[in-house]
Amino acid sequence: MMECKKALGEAKGDLNAAVDILRKAGAATAGKIAAREAREGLIAQYIAPGGRTGVLVEVNCQTDFVARNDMFRAFGRRRGQRLAADPKANLEPEREAAVAKIRGEREDSPPRAHGSGGQRDDRRYIHTGAKVGVLVEVGAGKEATVANDDFKQLVKDITLQIAAGHPLVVSREQVPADVLAKEKEIAADQFKNKPPQAIAKIVEGKLEKFYQTYCLVDQGFVKKNSEISVKEHVATVAKQLGDEVTIRRFVRFQIGEAVTA
Repeated sequence: MMECKKALGEAKGDLNAAVDILRKAGAATAGKIAAREAREGLIAQYIAPGGRTGVLVEVNCQTDFVARNDMFRAFGRRRGQRLAADPKANLEPEREAAVAKIRGEREDSPPRAHGSGGQRDDRRYIHTGAKVGVLVEVGAGKEATVANDDFKQLVKDITLQIAAGHPLVVSREQVPADVLAKEKEIAADQFKNKPPQAIAKIVEGKLEKFYQTYCLVDQGFVKKNSEISVKEHVATVAKQLGDEVTIRRFVRFQIGEAVTA
């Protein structure tokens, strides 16, 4: 508590700057600070026939009681279908009607993810309680691969990985330059009294660990107890299928948390 108070004072009330100060002092961990709001709701999804278009929707309400209401859940599913058919659909009339029916509760829906085209498979995973949802696009070179059960299992496993591991990008090439620069700065500042050559090696090691948390393909594959990386598992399955398999993009929604992918 005192360290947090001191950091806030040093940062003149700037919360993000205070987090950086704590991390440089070794009192906080990368990637654990998320923009959260105190609200209830559910994550709903819709995958169009053929698996080439998918929608993930967060629908909010004021109480958990409403979030568990069957009418509210059905409303979430319908929103997904409507957005899959028309991403610009006007959903306000339906929302107002739902508000009137569901005990006067007020709810709203933040951003959604959708896409279509190419040899690919959109898969989704909704965690128990509908508080966490994942939508992922995985590409293949052959049409037959998409219909293969091993490929479908791979895509399902990837959604579970994203839900549990909470990565922010697919690969290290997608890490924003400013984020990477800040990680280097923090790592170097923690060992600023060491020789420059030693600092360079330490920063390199710190960045590797950062990638293993921040990047999906660098994470330890959960179903193999992190004995291999997600990238290695995908490569193994791709070899068995005799095809090239690529994780193209994903989005992860969690109730009350800002969308970061």
